[in-house]
Amino acid sequence: MEFIVALTFGMVIGSFLNVCIYRIPRGLSIVFPPSSCPACGHRLGVTELVPLFSFLALRGKCKNCGKKISWRYPLVELLTGLLFAGSYGIWGLSLDTLKAWIFIGLIIPIALIDLEYKLIPNVLSFPGIIAGLLLSYDHILDAAVGILLGFGVVVLIIVISRGGMGWGDAKLLAMFGAFWGWKVVIYSLFIGSFFGSIIGVILLATHRATRKTYIPFGPYLALGAITSVVLFAFNFPWISIIP
Repeated sequence: MEFIVALTFGMVIGSFLNVCIYRIPRGLSIVFPPSSCPACGHRLGVTELVPLFSFLALRGKCKNCGKKISWRYPLVELLTGLLFAGSYGIWGLSLDTLKAWIFIGLIIPIALIDLEYKLIPNVLSFPGIIAGLLLSYDHILDAAVGILLGFGVVVLIIVISRGGMGWGDAKLLAMFGAFWGWKVVIYSLFIGSFFGSIIGVILLATHRATRKTYIPFGPYLALGAITSVVLFAFNFPWISIIP
């Protein structure tokens, strides 16, 4: 029952994250007006706002105009729910679970906004750094070092490569450090680079991108961070390469 509650709560949060993903890049309020169809402006009723199930009941279409609803909406709700339930499964009812939930609530919209708009909003990354630092009061030095390392490494890459990464990536890695410490920063960077390289090769091989195509790195850093946190949580043997 506890896992179901965590899953349901996560899907509700995921529904709100969908609002953030749509409105933040457009400079719109995430509170007002209430949710509506972006195509026809139809105000969504209570039965149209039930996470995941409303999408299935409406067969992926707006009740009013019949325009198709993006699959991103139910996928974000389901992903958030699963990550919330997984976090609860790892840490139970604890501060670490709260930290993980807040981190998930930030990292999902950041990753998807960067993927679509090639932008990592300051309105998410800066409060994320502060929130991570406050929630890491029990190992504040590790978090502070993580912030400096995360930001500094990307700045160094920007200088050396003359734009190989962006300032948004620097703030994102600093946020990782604030929440989880400097070790997660290092693993996130390496694992994210690994995933990014694989996708890059696939895009080049399928002619969907060229060597000059800009590929946002935020989603891969996000994937690297989640992977790193899980590896540390389960204390995988090879994770101890960094003492």
